[in-house]
Amino acid sequence: MSRSKLRIDSLVIHGGQAPDPSTGAVMPPISLASTYAQESPGQHKGFEYTRSHNPTRYALERSIAAIEGSSLSQRQDVTSGGFAFSSGLAAMATCLELLDTGDHVVAMDDLYGGSYRLMSRVRERSMGLNVTYVDMTDAKRVEQAITPRTKMIWIETPTNPTLKLIDLKAITAIAQSRAAKGQKIITVCDNTFATPILQRPLEYGFDIVHHSATKYLGGHSDALGGLLVTNRAEIAEKLRFMQNAIGSVLSPFDSYLVLRGIKTLALRMQRHCQSAARIAEWLVKHPKVQRVVYPGLPSHPQHSLAGQQMRIGDEPAYGGMITMFLKGGLGESRQFLENVQVFALAESLGGVESLIEHPAIMTHASVPPENRAKLGISDTLVRISVGIEDVRDLIADLDQALESVSISPVPKTRETAARGSP
Repeated sequence: MSRSKLRIDSLVIHGGQAPDPSTGAVMPPISLASTYAQESPGQHKGFEYTRSHNPTRYALERSIAAIEGSSLSQRQDVTSGGFAFSSGLAAMATCLELLDTGDHVVAMDDLYGGSYRLMSRVRERSMGLNVTYVDMTDAKRVEQAITPRTKMIWIETPTNPTLKLIDLKAITAIAQSRAAKGQKIITVCDNTFATPILQRPLEYGFDIVHHSATKYLGGHSDALGGLLVTNRAEIAEKLRFMQNAIGSVLSPFDSYLVLRGIKTLALRMQRHCQSAARIAEWLVKHPKVQRVVYPGLPSHPQHSLAGQQMRIGDEPAYGGMITMFLKGGLGESRQFLENVQVFALAESLGGVESLIEHPAIMTHASVPPENRAKLGISDTLVRISVGIEDVRDLIADLDQALESVSISPVPKTRETAARGSP
């Protein structure tokens, strides 16, 4: 069977890969060389300088291109439309370089705090981008936000941290409608929360898929990286130039770590999803929990959409992220978070270990307080990244931490101190 026709569980292991031709090694070796000998000036074996070309990074880039479903061949692009960067934000920053000064971007209002900071506090100033943030759960708002200067639509689905979903088909339909009228709009989907195991935006017509590889793809909280994938040859050519010109490439060792993580991605995502579903159902019944947001719960306003575009095989799968709102205020949230023992109180997500955090103080502190309030990122919101431990231990840990919380009869003032965000 051709490797291009493998199912996703096999693609994560074999996609874009082949044994090393010189040794037969089944795992691509780590190539740490920064430069490569040439037979004659300009005559080399495809590798010149590791910022521009690196065999280990190429292996990762071909892997993510395969599992995201890029249709580009290696003749069209050396890594079939996959690109690896030093962080998720470095990948995003390079992607934004596809735009020109003064271009307009329509972005989801509920973006990861670092993405919001890059767009609003860096690129609006440094390259004059004009960004409009809208709630894309209603596709009509996207259509209404588009101007003649709109050159990109940037989405996350599910969003971070309120787990809103965006209809992928609806977004690409808008872009295709504009293209028919002569307006080219690049569509980008941050697929970090769902991973290509649950959804593959290129199959819905998106131009570019973005990942923080630090999260589920790496999966072990030991590598920092970002990825872009496109199946548009003209975009791949521009990204290839930008990747080399800007130079924020992923190191060979981190490329190896992320590639190693991808090998078990399908298995891990099954466990993440199964455990998160059980924990969400348990949290809903807890008397100290005000509300639980999880796409797999019937109470989620887009539960039906989640079942359509987030799937493992033929079955709906809703991811490993849970958002919960505690009763009380900031004091109760602190009390709860200070008492978890199996969960680690830490930023990031998607690792084998379970993590828990307070977005208003931690990951989304760079979002202005008034914006957080509009999005519902309150002082009682807690974000949970469910790992692959025994789910019974995770529930027991949440139970004992919740038992430590004393709910005040009168809600405390919900003010979150302004803090920096990593």
